[in-house]
Amino acid sequence: MATPGGKAAPEGRDAATYRLEDQVGHLLRRAHQRATAVFQERIGDAQITPTQFAALVKLHDEGELSQNHLGRLTAMDPATIQGVIQRLRQRALIDDRPDPDDRRRTLLRLTAEGRALMARLIPNGSAVSRAILEPLSAAERRAFLAALRRLG
Repeated sequence: MATPGGKAAPEGRDAATYRLEDQVGHLLRRAHQRATAVFQERIGDAQITPTQFAALVKLHDEGELSQNHLGRLTAMDPATIQGVIQRLRQRALIDDRPDPDDRRRTLLRLTAEGRALMARLIPNGSAVSRAILEPLSAAERRAFLAALRRLG
């Protein structure tokens, strides 16, 4: 590793000053653990995970979506969105129908149970976000969210 003057750092200097508690990945993981715990505590349905909630919200907002499109909108890889959809189907929160424009594709939509659940849970989603960001000042919240958008 080079020093600010361009010279190589002495052997082992990086290892001697490296602290796990200061590393971005570690801090993001801890923040994610806290966010997940707050979500589970406040969302209002112990069976709903954050990824399932994201899929349900997007179906609520957009109406019908293909599995692939839903995965892109929620930033989930194909295997993850497939598992999420399977669990939501098992709970009868979503159903599907063939796409009339492309018979190879299936369109997903909320069931009546899914719509009722979203009517109840979406307001809790805002409360979850407020609780997660509560330790930060208003200016820190804006800066933090802007930084996360840039990183994501």
